[in-house]
Amino acid sequence: MTSVKPQAGLPAPAPIQQLHHYAYRARDAEETRHFYEDILGLPLYHIIQSDYVPSTGEYCPYTHFFFRLQDGSFIAFFDLGDDEAALPSPNTPKWVNHISFRVNTTGELENTKARLEAHGIEVLGVTDHHIFKSIYFFDPNGIRLELTAQLADEFQMLQESKTAHARLGEWNARKEQWRKERAEGKGAAPLKPQQNDRPEVGAKV
Repeated sequence: MTSVKPQAGLPAPAPIQQLHHYAYRARDAEETRHFYEDILGLPLYHIIQSDYVPSTGEYCPYTHFFFRLQDGSFIAFFDLGDDEAALPSPNTPKWVNHISFRVNTTGELENTKARLEAHGIEVLGVTDHHIFKSIYFFDPNGIRLELTAQLADEFQMLQESKTAHARLGEWNARKEQWRKERAEGKGAAPLKPQQNDRPEVGAKV
């Protein structure tokens, strides 16, 4: 595994152990609690309430509430007391920004899909990504969620990690060239990746 190169005069990066929490805006705390606790099975674990934001000092009353995953990490929400959800990004497709939770087996994935659909929630998938399978759906706040069952073992993922920097480096070099050509007025189409890991998807279109 590639290690982070030390920088002279700076302390080494802290070893980040795991995700602590993701935080999103919620339209309504109870609506969100029902979805995550009653349907997805994540227990409500912690609440913070205040009138002022500790990090900025600004006045903005909130209820901040956390749901616990099996590994001790959390997904959290802010109810700002105005019955408004976060607006989607106007320049980003809905499928891009999302959070994925891991389950142990494809059977659990399929069972969760059936459970969600029984509660009237539209589910996309099961989708085969080769190294994992997934289902996709939206929570009451318009946040896209993914449940993932890992197929690749640790050895396969380690092999993947050995080529990741080289592949990203090639993408970065091609993107620099694309930026140069765009600045010269030679084209404005988005840059395509140097290889297609999912050719079977395009064949269906």
